[in-house]
Amino acid sequence: MAASIRLLARRIVRDASRTINSSVSGRIVSSSCPSNLSACRCFSDGAADKSTHFGFETVSEGEKAERVYKVFESVAQKYDVMNDAMSLGVHRLWKDMLLHVMNPQPGICLLDVAGGTGDISFRFLDYVRSQQERVARRTARANQTPSWQEISSSYTTPTEGIEMETEARESRAVVCDINKEMLKVGKQKAESMGISSGLSWVVGDAEELPFDDDQFDVYTIAFGIRNVTHIDLALQEAVRVLKPGGRFMCLEFSKVTNPLLARLYDAYSFQMIPVLGEVIAGDWKSYQYLVESIRKFPDQETFKQMIEDAGLFSVRYHNLTGGVVALHSGFKL
Repeated sequence: MAASIRLLARRIVRDASRTINSSVSGRIVSSSCPSNLSACRCFSDGAADKSTHFGFETVSEGEKAERVYKVFESVAQKYDVMNDAMSLGVHRLWKDMLLHVMNPQPGICLLDVAGGTGDISFRFLDYVRSQQERVARRTARANQTPSWQEISSSYTTPTEGIEMETEARESRAVVCDINKEMLKVGKQKAESMGISSGLSWVVGDAEELPFDDDQFDVYTIAFGIRNVTHIDLALQEAVRVLKPGGRFMCLEFSKVTNPLLARLYDAYSFQMIPVLGEVIAGDWKSYQYLVESIRKFPDQETFKQMIEDAGLFSVRYHNLTGGVVALHSGFKL
């Protein structure tokens, strides 16, 4: 009996020793890899373990990015039609309000992130052109009864200088979206509207924008930031690419402030929007996700704090339609 116990003990010690040696050997082999390769593997392993939300589902960060891409790839062709159907056309008023608050002047440069189909950029260019035409009309009226000095100077001042100044103050909009299908739809719309000058289309990730520092006067993101995996990184990128004094503006679904409206809004969102998605776009699941993603997005105050934490100042928000949507803005110093 004692001999059997001693034999069993030796086997346990031997097996434990093999396990320890194998573990140590594995660590030594790993440490012999180049440091940058080890770092990449460790980072990717860690990232794979991190979880986030895709609507009400818990998924890995990589899976969320892939599934969000597929959602917008699927809905791209019907995206604008569904926006009208889901919001009963009110989304147009929300976007108009963004431009009204922005009040862009001729000569500024806009970056519209997650702007795929171009709604914000088209409005921006149209607003700036209207501003230019308004200034031109005021100038023309003021010049209807010129003084003799102005008449004299008109003979000595070349008109080319005026044209050059107008051209130098031309505004520019850059639409940046990670989804090529959304950009494709936006380009088709621009062509049908006859918009070509002052507009660029760039494939890019909101979390790692393909632009140098201090490039843009205004950064906008409308109904896109809730789909970003790392909102904090997207906000930091916004700060990076804005010029000092530049403005960040985000239009996004938020928390309804009125309890009665909130109940009606929830009932409409969950019972009607996926049905509209199926009927109009043939895609129930994508619009079910979009409804759920709205409920997972931070409320107005929480998002305001996130914007401030990213380094923006004078951060404010306006509730639209009782908080169905909020317009946040802030400035880079």
